[in-house]
Amino acid sequence: MRTPIAKKLGIEAPIFAFTRSKEVVVEVSRAGGMGVLGAINLTPEQLDEALDWIDAHVGGMPYGVDTVMPMSYAGRGQDISAEKLRSMISPGHHAFVDRLLEEHGVGPLPDDYARKGDDLLGWSLEVGQQHVDVALRHPIKFIANALGTPPSEIIDQAHSHGVLVGALCGKKKQALRHKAAGLDVIIAQGTEAGGHTGEVATMVLTPEVVDAVGDTPVLAAGGIGTGRQMAAALALGAQGVWTGSVWLTAKEHVAYHAPIVLEKLLAAESTDTVRSRAISGKPARQLRTVWTEAWEGEGSPGFLPIPLMWMVQAEAVERIYHHGNKALAGSPVGQIVGSMNALRATADIMDEFIRGCRESIARVHGLHD
Repeated sequence: MRTPIAKKLGIEAPIFAFTRSKEVVVEVSRAGGMGVLGAINLTPEQLDEALDWIDAHVGGMPYGVDTVMPMSYAGRGQDISAEKLRSMISPGHHAFVDRLLEEHGVGPLPDDYARKGDDLLGWSLEVGQQHVDVALRHPIKFIANALGTPPSEIIDQAHSHGVLVGALCGKKKQALRHKAAGLDVIIAQGTEAGGHTGEVATMVLTPEVVDAVGDTPVLAAGGIGTGRQMAAALALGAQGVWTGSVWLTAKEHVAYHAPIVLEKLLAAESTDTVRSRAISGKPARQLRTVWTEAWEGEGSPGFLPIPLMWMVQAEAVERIYHHGNKALAGSPVGQIVGSMNALRATADIMDEFIRGCRESIARVHGLHD
């Protein structure tokens, strides 16, 4: 189980767990994996607070941070304010959102409601840089970028702190770009994955990327939620697995969901997801909902680029959750959701990963007899 990248990072099992939950990060790392905290929903101040909590509870075990530094987005390279970005959103997009909410009986937020999110999120190099600056003030071991190759100055900055850098890719050419930039880890994410993902399946993409990047470690991602699937990833040449969706129904993650979203995740089958631009403007796998169908359907004003697509709907999403509208509520999640039909402790999920992987490897070895 201790592949070269696992040894280099000081972890017992090459299981990388991307999650919004600081509690899941701690439990995964304490169980021998690499918990990776997703920063995109956090302000730099909130990220610092979350990492302080992890430092106090992780027992000195390795962990990492995932941020988003897209290679292209509205306003990139310009000194542009949030208000200026909002002005780029057409009245037709706002009207479409308002009409959709009205049709489904979703009212406004109460006057005393405290907004939970930032309508810009972390989808810019500027915020990504702030996340990195905060993260490197903590004893992290790994930084990942979810969208594209990180800027060279970010890579150099992380390396100067002894921190490894990785990035996700959905095509061989993206993996080669990551390698040329000097990344330490390349994450080959198949189309089965939740969130931003390409069109090539994990079974095809992983060996293609492994062969293309030579001695650079590759993690397989997309549709991986069991030890059997982890063993398959290792057989394809990956040095570990990057996991995300499976942690959405971990007991420690429950507090991060609206109750209606958790209910839908637990009931969903593997066919209940769709790859849609309805979250960010880039293709991302998520639960199929009335919301995703409306944006893909007749009368849609079309998708906007990052970060405008999120900005036009940020308050609407909070209204949907606040009023408990199940038809419109959704979540990024991969096709593995069909196996996520019960709440489980993070430690139990980790145990199954490790035990199931070992049993699968032993079963394959037994075929030689």
